[in-house]
Amino acid sequence: MITGFGLPVFPGVAIGPAVVYRKAQRTLPVPSGDPIVEKAKFDAALETAREQLTTLFEKAKVEIGEEQAAIVEVQLLMLDDLDYLDGVAMAIEGGAAAAIAALETGEEFAQVFAAMDDEYMKARSADIRDMSHRLYDILCGAKGFQLPEEGSFLLVAEDLAPSETIQLPRERILAFVTRQGSSSSHTAILARTLNIPSLVQSDILLETAEECKILAVDGFTGTWYADPDEETLAVLKVKQAEVAAARNALEAYRGKPSVTKTGKKILLAANIGSPEDAV
Repeated sequence: MITGFGLPVFPGVAIGPAVVYRKAQRTLPVPSGDPIVEKAKFDAALETAREQLTTLFEKAKVEIGEEQAAIVEVQLLMLDDLDYLDGVAMAIEGGAAAAIAALETGEEFAQVFAAMDDEYMKARSADIRDMSHRLYDILCGAKGFQLPEEGSFLLVAEDLAPSETIQLPRERILAFVTRQGSSSSHTAILARTLNIPSLVQSDILLETAEECKILAVDGFTGTWYADPDEETLAVLKVKQAEVAAARNALEAYRGKPSVTKTGKKILLAANIGSPEDAV
């Protein structure tokens, strides 16, 4: 058994096989050396990125609600940011290949946001990197990571970009475990929205997750276990059953009127992202 810790962002216990999410392998195309050709490549990549993000935005609105889908909408707006576009154009005029210009300009902007004091604004640096990496991938012809076609699993990754997190099959993910990220990252926000036990800033090695047969996560203590021993597994299963029982107990109150002990009726409402969140 190997154990470690991370920063818990949503409580709960998850036990199952681990799937390691690795970034796509990219091959930088040979630059043409002609700024006009490179600018044309970049403009075509912009249109492809816009089509991809529009499709993802519509899908996200239906599956996780407009609030979370707004993450994608922000990236769509970034594709038209004049400062970013001018920065890319200047880099291309200076001799950079379109892919490098898109990536490095995005990184410059992301670092500006990452240096801000406000935690929310810091987290937005991930949106900028996500957008510029999408353009880079398109220009390099990179293919996305392929998840298993069936079964549920705990997803382990170095980090997850906003658009990657949104398009994951949420109904099959038992837990998120990332080596980077923060409590205000998109992975953490989505985990809380979907009630998925999750750890960020964990010390797990991707190789450890790949080699283990069973991975367990305790979202209460922030502990992960690779191939837990029988005693540990038994304790975690009891804890998992207790959490499930507590949630099921709340179901007894579903549909009942909200009335105080004095008989006063109160309107009880909740803000949800999609109809499925009310189930």
